[in-house]
Amino acid sequence: MSDIKIINDPVFGFIKIPRGLILNVICHPLMQRLTRIRQLGMASVVYPGAQHTRFLHSIGAFHLVSEALLSLQQKGVFIFESEVEAVQIAILLHDIGHGPFSHVLENSLISGISHEDISLLMMEKMNREMDGMLTLAIKIFKDEYPKRFLHQLISSQLDMDRLDYLRRDSFFTGVSEGNIGSARIIKMLDVENDALVVDQKGIYSIENYLISRRLMYWQVYLHKTAVGCEAILVNLLKRAKHLVRKGHQLFASPALAYFLVNDVDRAFFDFHQEALQNYCALDDNDIWSSVKVWMNDTDPVLSMLATDLVDRRIFKVEVFDKPIPEEVIAERLAQICQYTGLSTDDATYLMSANTVNKKMYSMEDDHITIKCKDGTCKDISQASELFDVTRLSMKNSKYYLCYQRF
Repeated sequence: MSDIKIINDPVFGFIKIPRGLILNVICHPLMQRLTRIRQLGMASVVYPGAQHTRFLHSIGAFHLVSEALLSLQQKGVFIFESEVEAVQIAILLHDIGHGPFSHVLENSLISGISHEDISLLMMEKMNREMDGMLTLAIKIFKDEYPKRFLHQLISSQLDMDRLDYLRRDSFFTGVSEGNIGSARIIKMLDVENDALVVDQKGIYSIENYLISRRLMYWQVYLHKTAVGCEAILVNLLKRAKHLVRKGHQLFASPALAYFLVNDVDRAFFDFHQEALQNYCALDDNDIWSSVKVWMNDTDPVLSMLATDLVDRRIFKVEVFDKPIPEEVIAERLAQICQYTGLSTDDATYLMSANTVNKKMYSMEDDHITIKCKDGTCKDISQASELFDVTRLSMKNSKYYLCYQRF
């Protein structure tokens, strides 16, 4: 029997999966759940090709981390085979705690707990089922392992997660600006003082990576139409939760119903074992099957929002460079009330005001370090002639006002 399986990936070609623990992790039901969750949530309303899954992204990140580990070993960085396997498992599972439609659940059905926290809960659950075989991977994931550069491959400002999703999302959306030189960046990686560094010859690839990341965020991830569509879904789930709590009978899968009925936060996860079980059962299909039924519900707000989502009647979106004046929000709300005849409380579900802050590069996180020809190491903000450190780390804020079209 062959000791590897091969996955034909549209971005990186043939990816080799070794049989044994890694293949067992990939075949685990919690990992297979990611085949039913899209990577880009509602972005497909703008880019119809964006249908790829979080599972495919995880496989791509696994491939890149495997290439990076091999490249580092070839440069004389000593890494045990057990560490290689653990890093590969950690990157495979880094997104396992994501819910349907990216971050939508974190803004509507659950609170006070991030998908990273849930990822860790799922890893620990898998580790118990696999008799502790994932212990080292979890240590690396939590940054509790002595070799910190291994954690940086999984989570940093130049990790394999970001390298994959930029390449992959660029490929499936057709937005060519995100097509970074991931292979060259990986070949330029090295380790100095237990930290990842990039050889000076790779500085132009890093500059391109940072610019591409900025463009992809504003052109794809935070495209105003995708933001408007996500606002509909968030408000729809909040309305469904509100109705259920008032005794309104709604169709929902058992897993979705659990989160509509209960107020689930971090403490709730800690004290109710079934919370994680129901979360593990949730995927995009639970949401879509319920939304289609809710189109015909007797509640006019729920029905309107569900119809908006299914029929692609997306909220109108206004983008502001400064905080949205309160009088503008009040004016839009009054218009919705006048047109629909709804009360102010009900009409608030037909609009949303969001603030988004993004940095191209953060000076507070693990830095991207350039190794110069003379052996010294500098932060990218100092080594690059292209970037001004002040502008590089400055927050770029946009304010989105989304509301029902009439």
